[in-house]
Formats: sequence, C-alpha cells, structure tokens
Amino acid sequence: MATASRRLHRFTRTERAVHWVHASAFVILLATGLGLYLPSLAELVGRRPLLKTIHVYTAIAWLVALVLIVVLGDRASLRATVHEIDLFDRDDRAWLRGRRPPQGRLNAGQKVNAILTAVFALMFALTGFFLWYGERNTRFRFAQTILIHDWLMYISFVLFLGHLYLSLINPGTRHSLNGMTRGWVDEDWAQAHHAKWAARASSDDA
Repeated sequence: MATASRRLHRFTRTERAVHWVHASAFVILLATGLGLYLPSLAELVGRRPLLKTIHVYTAIAWLVALVLIVVLGDRASLRATVHEIDLFDRDDRAWLRGRRPPQGRLNAGQKVNAILTAVFALMFALTGFFLWYGERNTRFRFAQTILIHDWLMYISFVLFLGHLYLSLINPGTRHSLNGMTRGWVDEDWAQAHHAKWAARASSDDA
C-alpha cells in the first residue's frame, strides 16, 4: 500500500496574502478596464461612470492593502522572497536557455514572472495616476500615457492566461496552486519540480 507523500511548507500567510490581493485586484481592474476600453462592452454594461469609479477605487484599495500587508505581516519572509527572486544562479540561467536543471523554491520562469508583475504593477500605477490626474489638470495629460497603459493591459492579459493554464489546467504544474492556497505542496511533487528547494526543506523538517 502506497504511503502519502510528506508535505513541505512553501509559502507563508503573508506571501499568500500578497498574491491573492494582487490577483483579485488584477481581475477586477482587467474586467473594468476592458469595459472602459472596448465600446461593445461599455454599451453592454451601460454604466461607464460606474466602471470608471470601480476601476479607480480598486486601484486605491489594492495599494492600501499591499501596504497594510507589508506593515502588519511577516516582513522577513517577504524580504527573503525578494532576495530569492533577485538571485539568478547558473541553474536558473540554464533553465531560461531551455534546459531543466534542478530548481529552487521558485524556478527561473516564476522569478521572471514575479519581476514582470512588479514592474507592470508600478507602470500601471504611474500611468493610471497620470490618466486620472490628467483629467483634472491638463498639464499632466501626456499623449503616450494611455497607449502605455493599454499595451500593459494586453501583455498582462497574455501572461495572466498563461498563469491560469499552468496553475489550473496543466497536470504537471497545477499542484503548485496548493502552495498558494494552503501553503504546502507534496514532497514528491517538489522533488520533481523544485529539487534543490525540496532537498533543503526536507532536511530542515527532519
């Protein structure tokens, strides 16, 4: 009779809170943004001012929530994660070249995705602010702001679809969602996909 795989703790509550706050805000901002951008959707909803209000206040709530998580949460785990994302070793570089060497808690693709997500979030916030403030003060109305905002939306939407596929559909990777919902993953899965981290985590738990 097969024995159940041991569980390895992968993400703290603070890390998961950052992820889900960002994900929830992104979905609402994407939905309302598409409603504002696409005339057919705007006509279907029929309440463009309401969509705009939801869009703006969701962005504000997202920023406030992230600040509260950082202030009240486990900042040590967030610092460790940022350091981990910032570090690309030889195995990470080999992974990006199409090879599959053992990976840490986050593989190279997840690190790149996290970096792009952070950069895009900052650019969304800046361009969104100028779009909002430019309606009130024309000196801050720049011609390229809406173009940048729209292209960020296109690229983010494609990345979002890829993220959903890997976390919900692809059989080899969807178990990773367990780490972001419950905080743990099976040791067998971790050894197959994140061998370097699994070895360290197993010895720490021993």
